Amino acid sequence: MTIELATLTAKGQVTVSKASRTALGLRQGDQLSWELQDGAVRVKPVTPMDLTYLRGLEAGLQEWTSAADDEAFADL
Repeated sequence: MTIELATLTAKGQVTVSKASRTALGLRQGDQLSWELQDGAVRVKPVTPMDLTYLRGLEAGLQEWTSAADDEAFADL
């Protein structure tokens, strides 16, 4: 395991070190996910497959947000 330190700027930005970018194969414009759990953060690169899956999941969930659905689930 490698541990590195980074400083949070006034704008809320953090620089990912060159060593980390190289190890993860990151390039400018790549997206990172921030997973928060028990006061810790795990940062991971988001792959195109992840984005496709998440967008598909989001689209599928939107079909459950109609007024009729809200009414049907109101008593649960």
